Amino acid sequence: MRWLEVRIDTNHAGLEPVEIFLSARGIDDIIINDEGEFQEFARENRPCWDEVDDRLIARERGCSRITFYLEENEAGFETLAELRVALSSFKKEHADCGPLLMTLGSLENADWENNWKPYYRPMEIGERLIVVPAWEKARFGDRIPLILDPGLAFGTGSHATTRLCLTVLERAIHGGEEVLDLGCGSGILAIAALKLGARHVLACDIDPRCQNVVRENAELNGLDEDVLAFRCGDPMADETLRRELGGGYDLVLANIVSDVILALIPHLDALLRPGGLLICSGIIDTRAEEVADRLRAGELSILETRQADGWFCYVCRSSRKPESR
Repeated sequence: MRWLEVRIDTNHAGLEPVEIFLSARGIDDIIINDEGEFQEFARENRPCWDEVDDRLIARERGCSRITFYLEENEAGFETLAELRVALSSFKKEHADCGPLLMTLGSLENADWENNWKPYYRPMEIGERLIVVPAWEKARFGDRIPLILDPGLAFGTGSHATTRLCLTVLERAIHGGEEVLDLGCGSGILAIAALKLGARHVLACDIDPRCQNVVRENAELNGLDEDVLAFRCGDPMADETLRRELGGGYDLVLANIVSDVILALIPHLDALLRPGGLLICSGIIDTRAEEVADRLRAGELSILETRQADGWFCYVCRSSRKPESR
């Protein structure tokens, strides 16, 4: 099978609007390359290079990119044509989102599955965690290893939003917590919560492919379905799924995007126990104040704000009082 590699060049501010634009058209498996992360990589690795191509750095300055893949068949080209038309209108309404240039390439199936692996290395995160690719060997030392093969799911630990969540999760887990992970992707946050001491995690994602990825990553970390369960669907739109998720969680994790977090806020009373915590990220800096205001209006106290590479993470506590008997 061959794949079409589709790239949309934008800027940092355009990453979330383009992500929402694609998601509305059924494209959720994306790769985000943020200009800020590239510049950081260039700064950190310059001493290790014999010669740095300054033209490459200049070319990447101000350019962020979203990449996704379509099957190279009639349906794929039909989707591509629809996207080109829709992107033309989108560009007129989002003049602040950079070039919004769509380019095209193709990959063999083997490349699609494996070409990113050489760039995924063990990463120490926070004070206690280390993320280790399943195909790599690493010395853990005193750190808690999160062994992962993300497959096609979001969540390797390399993106700023995931790093922010893992860093605050270290101090949010004290032992024995019931946790709900919404938009779980590869399961990285769910697995981290359990290895830090949580009692049970229910992970949920709208992408059905995440189920196998989460299960495989749980097995890599010695966890079974007794402590890590998975549900597929959109709890914001599916009342049956919301009932199935239940409530009374000590901690809800939501590393998603701003609009989904805003839609989640009215449901937090039912999901969180009184005094429970919400850790939310995936919030781009241009939406941070808006999300913070809505969180406070939803009876959540913001205990901590963290940011990195233009992305925000909030740690919030439910201020709802226990019901009197």
